[in-house]
Formats: sequence, structure tokens, C-alpha cells
Amino acid sequence: MRLQGAEGLLCWLLGENVYSLSLLQPHCYNVLVTGSNRGIGLELVRQLAASPQPPQHIFATCRDPDGPRGKALRELSAQHPSIRLVQLDTVDLPSIRRAVQVVESCLEGQGLNLLINNAGIGSHATLQSVDSQEMLAAFATNVVGPLQVAKEFLPLLEKAAKGAQKTGLSCSRAAIVNVSSKVGSIGLCLGVLEVPMYPYRASKAAQNMVTRCLAAELRDKGLLCTAIHPGWVKTDMGTEQAPMTVERSVQGILAVLGSLSQETSGAFLDWEGNSLPW
Repeated sequence: MRLQGAEGLLCWLLGENVYSLSLLQPHCYNVLVTGSNRGIGLELVRQLAASPQPPQHIFATCRDPDGPRGKALRELSAQHPSIRLVQLDTVDLPSIRRAVQVVESCLEGQGLNLLINNAGIGSHATLQSVDSQEMLAAFATNVVGPLQVAKEFLPLLEKAAKGAQKTGLSCSRAAIVNVSSKVGSIGLCLGVLEVPMYPYRASKAAQNMVTRCLAAELRDKGLLCTAIHPGWVKTDMGTEQAPMTVERSVQGILAVLGSLSQETSGAFLDWEGNSLPW
């Protein structure tokens, strides 16, 4: 699936930070991003906050927003009143539930329109080096974490879906977007000999199944659920060898999010809107 219409064409031609008008709805649009203290998560928060019509609330979450690793996020939030820092550890259920309480209090009766499950960990373990602890850690963060976050925030997402003055599925109504990776594609099974990454590949394949299950179960409740591959990006996880900047990846991701609909709920897409095999 590629972006359609003049808006998608403009994004493709210019490669600029062009957003779907359906994505940015001032005074009624609220978004939460996990793992937002670095890399793709930090850039998502940055570009959303700097957009011409920013969301009313951008809940930027990470494990330790007050610590050294939260410095860039704190500096960004000081420049944008729409950003609210929230402590959230995706593998700690009490932490998730405290974050839900903070977000619900800030929303003052509104719902949460968009949850972006971005937090994750990588692993380059080979068949020879992998052990059970590394496998379990990857599954805890990349699979169980996003599922628990979605489960706990579901009442706020459902509230947004019910209160929306629109029908159909979209990110401006209510949506869960899981940041995935095409190395988790069973159909592609890319570069296993070169980069085995057993824990990461397996956990992302499992996360993709979670996305499909969420999409099937929540469709009738007005929630869209989609998996997005951000590309190989210059981040701590992607390393400097990656060919794409985080700015370009996020520009593409946000354009794709603005184009999502009922037809793409349950889909596995890349940052350009192309469908990927499961």
C-alpha cells in the first residue's frame, strides 16, 4: 500500500515533514509514545510537537525521564507545552498502571486517540551465543510489554473511539501502532546467516501476531491496530551503519499513520506505506 492522493504524492515528491490533516486534530487529539527518550521515539515526539497543528497532549514516556538518559526529552518538553513526561516501564505492570492514572488525570474526561508502542530492545545473539535469559528478556520487552500497555490503556482508547465525531477506523479516532521490524517477517526471513539476531527476530514475529490479534478483536470497538517497520535507521539500536536518518524515518511513519484506515487495520507496513509479508 502506498500513500494515495495529492497529500501522499506531496510527501513522496518533497520528502518533507508533511502530515495528514486527518492525523492532526487540535483540541481533540491525544497521543502517547513509549520509549520516547531516544531514537525513533524521541523524534516522533519532536516532530509531532513541532507540527503546524500539534496534538493537544503528547505523553512522552520512558523508564526514567528524570535520569541522565531523559535529558534530551526534558529539554524538548521545555520547548513545547503539549509534551507531558510520564514515567513508564513497559515490563513493570505497576509502572504501566501508574502511567494510566497520570494520563487519565491529564485528559480530564477525554480519551487517548493514539498509542504508539515504540519501546523495544535489540539483540544480535547467534545460534551459538543465545541463551534462555536473552530470549526471555527480548520477549518481555518486545512482546509482553506492548501487549500489557495496550491492555491497560484500552479503556482510554475505547473512550476516544466512542466519543469521536466520525465513523470508520483512523489514527485520529483511536489506534494502536506497534513499531515492528521486517527482520521479524517469517515470509522474508532476511539475512539470517549475516545477522542471526535470534531473540530480536523471534520477538518481533511474535509482536506481529499480537498486532493481528488486537486488530481482529478491537475492530468492532472502533480501534485501528497496525504494525510499522521504520526502516534501518541511524539510532543506538540501528547503529551508524544504517542508511537512513531518524528524521526521514519518522517523517515517513507520520505520513503513513495519517493514511491508515479500515483497509489497513491489521496490516504490516513499512515507513513508506508498502505492505510487508508476515
